[in-house]
Amino acid sequence: MTYSVINKLKDQNAINDHILTQINSLTIEDLIAIKFELSAKHLNHRLYGFDIWHRSNYIIKEAILKFALSATKSKKDAARFLGITYSEFRRVTKKYGVKEYFDDI
Repeated sequence: MTYSVINKLKDQNAINDHILTQINSLTIEDLIAIKFELSAKHLNHRLYGFDIWHRSNYIIKEAILKFALSATKSKKDAARFLGITYSEFRRVTKKYGVKEYFDDI
């Protein structure tokens, strides 16, 4: 099975090549800040109750797991890429819900 966040979002018509070109010109820090700003905009610029500082570790690890699956040919390769054992990889993909994210591929 080939995993790709880009392909999944393209299939859902959530992104296209033009958007990807624009995203590619931004830093990851800018992308994260933009996403938080957009999310807060719908709540009068308040994300009260969402502990961004302590949840950022979870958010980043989920994103890294999705990338590792997209960048490698197998789950075992993804585990090696991340420098963790395959059993640890299986545990964290379940913990972060990454397996379910790609289930419909």
